[in-house]
Amino acid sequence: SYIYAHVAKKAGVKDYITTYMFQTPPYLSDKMDLAKALAQIELAESQADERFRIWRQTRTGLFSYPVDPAHARAQLAGTVYLQMALRPDIVHVVGYTEADHAANAQEVIESCKMANWVIQTCLKGMPDMTADPEVQRRKNQLVEETMVVIDAIRGLGAGRVEDPLFDPATLAYAVKVGLLDAPQLKNNP
Repeated sequence: SYIYAHVAKKAGVKDYITTYMFQTPPYLSDKMDLAKALAQIELAESQADERFRIWRQTRTGLFSYPVDPAHARAQLAGTVYLQMALRPDIVHVVGYTEADHAANAQEVIESCKMANWVIQTCLKGMPDMTADPEVQRRKNQLVEETMVVIDAIRGLGAGRVEDPLFDPATLAYAVKVGLLDAPQLKNNP
């Protein structure tokens, strides 16, 4: 989130939509999922200023949906409720059927109606789940660890380029040496 926002700002983007994907990876608890999203928000929104606005978009991770339609509907409602703790500007509704098949028009409408009900309920008032001490501890830990990685990437390009976080070669090298790692990149030349 930090690097994407940095690159967008440096490129002259004025309005930037950040997406916070919930239940990705699918085994995270709601507390840790919320902590992850809060860390991403803190990092990305540290780039915001009067010339660079960040819009929050939330969504449920596609691969986290169960195949059973009743369970998937429950997950849609539950995850939208959790997402509302972030006060998003945009809620990207992922159809509850996506684990089984691409949602058809009726399923998209049904998914949006469920999400809208939850959103309207939350807008009337909900507890502040972001204030949970365990959530805050994990968020702070994730921000600190991310800044270690950011500083390491800056170190890769130090003295070689003006802004290592905006330099494609430095970022590619950070992937190659494992600083920016992901399951899809592991052992991928």
